[in-house]
Amino acid sequence: MLETSLQRTGAGYFDFYLLHNLGESRTHYFDDYDIWSFLAKKKEEGIIKHLGFSMHDKAEELDRILTAHPEMEFVQLQINYADWEDPAIESRKCYEVARKHGKPIIIMEPVKGGILADPSDQVLQLFQQEDPKASPSSWAIRFAASLDGVITVLSGMSNLEQMEDNLSYMKDFQPMTEREREITEKARKIFEAVPTVPCTSCAYCMKDCPASIAIYGTFQAINLYKTFENLEMAKGKYSWNTDGQGKAKASACIQCGRCEKVCPQHIHIREELKKAATVLEG
Repeated sequence: MLETSLQRTGAGYFDFYLLHNLGESRTHYFDDYDIWSFLAKKKEEGIIKHLGFSMHDKAEELDRILTAHPEMEFVQLQINYADWEDPAIESRKCYEVARKHGKPIIIMEPVKGGILADPSDQVLQLFQQEDPKASPSSWAIRFAASLDGVITVLSGMSNLEQMEDNLSYMKDFQPMTEREREITEKARKIFEAVPTVPCTSCAYCMKDCPASIAIYGTFQAINLYKTFENLEMAKGKYSWNTDGQGKAKASACIQCGRCEKVCPQHIHIREELKKAATVLEG
């Protein structure tokens, strides 16, 4: 892959080269094939100037990886104001772990796949009351870009209007004021207040599930829909958490009830799976 990238880009070396998508069940592949040593050698040869990795997982796993591989020079993380305190993503905790290890950060998903560019009416009204000229995207990206230790913020843009909007507030970038941080925190709490399935992704329920259902993955997807009202994105998340992880869908539940006996949050899992299947599999 490295050689292919060099050929396709015509570059003699890469300033920043990252191992893609560590975390969950994927990290061990980098150990199994000793990719760490391979890339360290390429760095010694001057093909790579700065070596890091991207990750979608919890702060505990990030801490483990950075402790085991202090040679990593940067980390790419999913950070935005909506996910800042989300227990399923742990944006703030991951950010704090990276800073504890002294690693600079590249931010991905600052607008959460476009969701924060078109937030709920309540959030939109909150932003417009504070600054009628500022786009919802500008609030999201500036939140990310204002954090200490950030190398860059990766913003997906699909048309010229979005690019011009981003350039308008990033060309002469001004970090968020304390007042603006308070506004984004209010916006986050609006999202947080939406009634969702109170799942903490502990996965106790899945250990003895005879149908191998992606229980907490299902709840992640349905909570995404409940909070942001974006069915397409919720179904995409659902597909990744089920088919993408080799797990069964909610409709495969046989109603045995084993999951509910071990759930620390006392969730009526069988009932919630039925509801989720109706929305996400319809």
